[in-house]
Formats: sequence, C-alpha cells, structure tokens
Amino acid sequence: MLENKVALVTGAAQGIGRAIADGLSEAGARIVVADLRGAEEAAAAYPDGVGLTGDVSSEEDVRRLVADAVERCGSIDVLVNNAGLYASLEMRPFEQIPLEEWRKVMDVNVASMFLMCREVVPLMRRRGGGKIVNISSGTPFRGVPFLLHYVTSKGAIVAFTRALAKELGKDNVLVNCVAPGFTMSAGVEAHPEVVEKLRDVSVSARTLQRDQLPEDVVGAVVFLCGPGADFVTGQTIVIDGGQYFH
Repeated sequence: MLENKVALVTGAAQGIGRAIADGLSEAGARIVVADLRGAEEAAAAYPDGVGLTGDVSSEEDVRRLVADAVERCGSIDVLVNNAGLYASLEMRPFEQIPLEEWRKVMDVNVASMFLMCREVVPLMRRRGGGKIVNISSGTPFRGVPFLLHYVTSKGAIVAFTRALAKELGKDNVLVNCVAPGFTMSAGVEAHPEVVEKLRDVSVSARTLQRDQLPEDVVGAVVFLCGPGADFVTGQTIVIDGGQYFH
C-alpha cells in the first residue's frame, strides 16, 4: 500500500509514535524516526530505517532533520506529527501553571507541527502531493480539567489541521488528524501517578471498557496515509473506545 513511500514520524522511538512507525513499515513505507533520544535504535528495527536525533520544537533542528532525511531517503511522502508533551505534566488548577511551562507545551505540541510542515510541504509539492497526519487528543472534545495547557495545545492541533488542509488542497497535500484517548503507552506507564489518576476513570467512561493501547491508533493513521484516503482531508478521527462521539 505504501511501497516506495518515505514516512517521517516524530516522537517515534517509543509509545504511540513507535506503534505508528511499525504500522507504516508493515504497509511498505520506508521509516524515518525522529526523536530526542533512541531514534537510531528504533530505526534499526525497520528495513532501511533512518534514525534522526533532534528537538522538533527547534527551528534549527527541524531544518537539519528534514535535510538529513532527504539526503538519505530522497524525499518525504508521509509526515506524522506525533511528538508531544503529556505524561510528564503535573495536573493542577490553571492558575498554578507557570508561564514557562505553558510556552514549552505550546512549542513542543503545536509549534513543532508548524515547523515540520513548513520544511516538508515544499518537498511534497515538488512530488505532486503527500499525506500529513497530526496526532491530537480526545481531551479538547471532552473539556478535561487541570491540564489547561495540554488540552489547549491539542485543540489547537485540530484547528491547525483544518486550516492547513484548506491551504494545501490545491497542492494535493492532504492533512488530517487523529485524536487518541488516554493510552497506556510507555511514556504514560513511566508515570504511575498519571495512571492512578486517569486509568480507571477513562476505562469506565468508554463504550469499549478496556485499556487503550498504542496499537489501537495505528489503523486510522495507516488508512489516512494510504490511497484509500485520497479524498479525505481536514478531518479528525477520535479514537477512544467510544468515550466521546465525534
């Protein structure tokens, strides 16, 4: 389905990003893993995989990452903007969120997508099109409290997706969004306090009452990156086991 395509996935050394990279690889894509750490080790699992280390909220790093990917792979056909901050954030009333932390969340969760798209879209235009999938969250649809910066950033990603899809439609660059629910990823499991606060309440609120795993997100992303979604753009698919109907 994705043979001869190059897919760059940010934050793909573990968790949801790693599961997405696995799925795209199984669909035939050549994988570029971009992450702060562990990128080369993760990329070694894929045929001709490429691992690139960098901070996707840094303009300089993004330029280097994309240039390196093009040098090694020729171009980029698929971009999955997955990197983000979540599990390490403390849940607290919005008045207690430091401005520095607010800005960091916006940089990592939103500005990184702007920077990645700004570098990758010209490559897609030259190739006659491409697919971009942005990873948001179910939280802005439910209005989850005590993580105002995170929820706001994930809502911004939905708006970003819609506006960019309109702008790039003439270039045959399709931009869509996937919004997972509370997912038992490696990053979440590394923070037992987060699991304790959110796991049971999330499961009990779902139509499908079980843990959500990174693999649950993969099918929708692979579909949006493949030829079956060639007439789908500007959309957001909420994947949360029926906690929210969108």
